[in-house]
Amino acid sequence: MKKFLFSSAIGLSVLAGSLAQAQECYDSPVKVGFLPKLDTDPYFQVAGQGADEAVAEIGGERIQLAPSQATAEAQIEFINNLVAQGVKVIAISANDSNAVAPALKRAMANGVRVISYDSDVSPSARSLFINQAQGTSLAAMMLKSMNDMIGEGDFAILSSTPTATNQNAWIAQMKDEMASNADYAGLNLVQVAYGEESEQINQQQTIALAQAYPDLKGIIVPAGIGLPAAARALEEAGLTGQIKLTGLAPATLISKYIEEGSAQDIWWNVSDLGYLAYYAAQALAQCQISGAEGETFDAGRLGSYTIGQSGEVILGEAKIVTPDNLDEFKF
Repeated sequence: MKKFLFSSAIGLSVLAGSLAQAQECYDSPVKVGFLPKLDTDPYFQVAGQGADEAVAEIGGERIQLAPSQATAEAQIEFINNLVAQGVKVIAISANDSNAVAPALKRAMANGVRVISYDSDVSPSARSLFINQAQGTSLAAMMLKSMNDMIGEGDFAILSSTPTATNQNAWIAQMKDEMASNADYAGLNLVQVAYGEESEQINQQQTIALAQAYPDLKGIIVPAGIGLPAAARALEEAGLTGQIKLTGLAPATLISKYIEEGSAQDIWWNVSDLGYLAYYAAQALAQCQISGAEGETFDAGRLGSYTIGQSGEVILGEAKIVTPDNLDEFKF
């Protein structure tokens, strides 16, 4: 039997004062639609494998649709497509937190619950954000890793797109940290460039940075596609080791660079991110949680999770991947 929960909004939207609507409370697992940033990114394929593991454990159905271009406009079309396919929850990793919000709110008005994972959306357009790690810790680790490798001097940041929610927040924090922490007084950020979620553009931008700044000692790449692409570009240009790399990427894709000391990595268990997102989506659909701070839900083998401020659920702590702990990371 289906019940109904009447609320002035879902989860965080209570705080934001958004859509008044009746939300169905399902008594069994439902269909969940995953909408990553990009269909070709192996990161989201592995996260999807974790979600499928959760499907096998608790039932329901998962479908995954994603654009071939990492833009908000492309994602909006897929949001509408998922609603048309009858999903009860959308789990999205946003290319632009604000641009996709109207489409997500329309989905919510049609009774579809929304969570974000990996990259957040406007809080008024979702109930939960399943975060791979605390954003402040990721930014702090990337900056520390860069500092540990180069000590002082010029470095650049090669982000994905100018609208990437999580990466913009990390970059802002790194700038604040450099301005306030004397330990980083020797670091000089020369440019923030963008690889546009394209391997070719990331490689081009890496070489362009090396040519534009002859004294460049390092590049932080907070994007899963960008870091391996940057490592290959430097290798082909004979610059491996001369310009150190750190950032976020599947550790296995840059393992040889980590082993030789020319790169480090900040990483987590990606499969677990999809696994946790699916458990959270089902708990939300069955009204076991609403998205309010302090609520708890079960996430299978990962144990119990507590919803934090602003509807955030944090998977766990990331680590700086070095030759000493590389074997811990299977992706």
